Amino acid sequence: MIDVALVDDAWKDVDAGVEALLDAWQVREGDAVRQGQTLAVVVLVKTSFDIVAPVDGIIEQILVAKEDTFKRGQALARLKASN
Repeated sequence: MIDVALVDDAWKDVDAGVEALLDAWQVREGDAVRQGQTLAVVVLVKTSFDIVAPVDGIIEQILVAKEDTFKRGQALARLKASN
């Protein structure tokens, strides 16, 4: 199982304690995804970032709902890699 999160580089120069907003999911639990496919769009300090699939697989669980906030390093979803 792979935890999907916002890349660390996005948090560079962001104050500790600042949270990001999960703006929209582009997939649902159970969806098959391809490496590089956009899974979600998040907003951090007025900047939008795409969350992309790190590998081919299946979205097993969405951990952060649309319009919820999340912290640095927090998993947004769990992905089961294809063999």
